Amino acid sequence: MGYSQWVQNHAIKHKNIITKLVARGMDKKEIIDYFDFENMKEKEKDFCPLYAKNQKCHDMESLNCYLCSCPNFRFNDEGIKKVEDKTQCSTCNIDSKDGRQGVYGDKIHQDCSGCSVPHHRAYVEKHFDLDWAKIMKVCQI
Repeated sequence: MGYSQWVQNHAIKHKNIITKLVARGMDKKEIIDYFDFENMKEKEKDFCPLYAKNQKCHDMESLNCYLCSCPNFRFNDEGIKKVEDKTQCSTCNIDSKDGRQGVYGDKIHQDCSGCSVPHHRAYVEKHFDLDWAKIMKVCQI
């Protein structure tokens, strides 16, 4: 599955949860609270495959899953540019010191596993929108 398809699929899952929470009358703070890893792994088991393993995607105490992908991530399934004999398919827009580029066969992909930027509550609050797809629209180039 390419990045584009993953974003589309995830946007649907995210929207379904948001629709449910808004129908319950939850406000921004309550919605962000709901997306806490500990709560999500219990109440939204299908949102992330790591929940079944009780495993976080990033090693941090308080992980928020609202931005389960980063607005600083940039991708193009066909490739952004050629680097020697490889095709770079993704990168970090802010060149995070905690990210790196990984080579997988003839493709170069951004490896965000060392970066926890989008999972901090303050970052989620700053970039919050009920429409996750709207936040992530900047990612596809």
